[in-house]
Amino acid sequence: MTNGAAADAGDAQAEGAAPGRRAYIGSFTANGGRGITTAAVDPESGALTVLHSTDAVPNPSYLVPDPDGRWLYAVSETADGAAAAFALTPGGQPELLGPAVPVGGADPTHLTLVEGRLATANYSSGSVSALPVGEDGSLGGTAGVLAHEGSGPHADRQEGPHAHAVAPAPDGRWLLSVDLGTDSVRICTFADPAAEAPDVHDEVPLRPGSGPRHLAFHPHGHHVYVIHELDPVVTVCRWDGARGALTPLGECRLLPEGAEAAGTYPSGLVVSPDGRFAWAANRGHDSLSVLALDPSGGAATLVTTVPCGGRWPRALALHPDGRHLYVANERSGDVTWFTVDPVTGVPVRGGAIEAPAASCVVFV
Repeated sequence: MTNGAAADAGDAQAEGAAPGRRAYIGSFTANGGRGITTAAVDPESGALTVLHSTDAVPNPSYLVPDPDGRWLYAVSETADGAAAAFALTPGGQPELLGPAVPVGGADPTHLTLVEGRLATANYSSGSVSALPVGEDGSLGGTAGVLAHEGSGPHADRQEGPHAHAVAPAPDGRWLLSVDLGTDSVRICTFADPAAEAPDVHDEVPLRPGSGPRHLAFHPHGHHVYVIHELDPVVTVCRWDGARGALTPLGECRLLPEGAEAAGTYPSGLVVSPDGRFAWAANRGHDSLSVLALDPSGGAATLVTTVPCGGRWPRALALHPDGRHLYVANERSGDVTWFTVDPVTGVPVRGGAIEAPAASCVVFV
């Protein structure tokens, strides 16, 4: 599916622009999503203009581009579990590089690039997979799978492991795996270059029943913020990259005092490039939490919450310039953008585009 007129206008606008000129929106095709939608980004207002979309793989719910913006990778969040590679054309259209490749796990929800591999977090099977990435950006070979073990106190949500996110440490030496079912973060390594799957270096327990979902690093690389789905909090942790050690320091509530936590399921978290602020998305409460970070990054304080601009904010994304924040609102079927006040960190709504069953936004 292609919107040719919008594509021409968007390409003219984007020509010669800085990194972040295009946004790629993942969605659930099973719920009416368009697959991967490409949009031009206005560098001043942050506004999005839809260019085209592709439904080449089902349920591309999470995306990640390679650092040079040549390729785009997507999970296929299905019971069979797969990942796909796309080449990005000069006009921004993703072109599938061969068929989707099985990841050896069910319902992959997240992915990242690390050590020449594509790693996925497989929610239903509670595992992390790794696929080799070729020089041409394609995926090949058989997935190496690291199975998580354990459970948590919530019988309906934590009956077993549920890997929800994977993120490389800033120096690329470590892979951190966040597991909602086991209330823990695993620190993994590819110490053996020939190994297909990562090895667990350490497993760090977090508060039982909190359901960790995603994490983000402070830009200086010495602190990590873990957002929880089953309790609206963020855990602030110290990170020692030399030892691969994660140490929880404390928690920050994401809702105002007196707000009812039941029915609120936080999802995404991003940190400002200058390390002064972080923002969290709260499904159910349908809000964005604004957090002020202390100069060291070792503590967070809730400043305020603002409406997310839609319903069920599944993911947040910050434009590379740090001035605009984007929210993928899954149930209202739109992506809303905000301009961030540089003094207070409070986002001010700018506009929205229709994006059925939207689940993530990334920039190239």
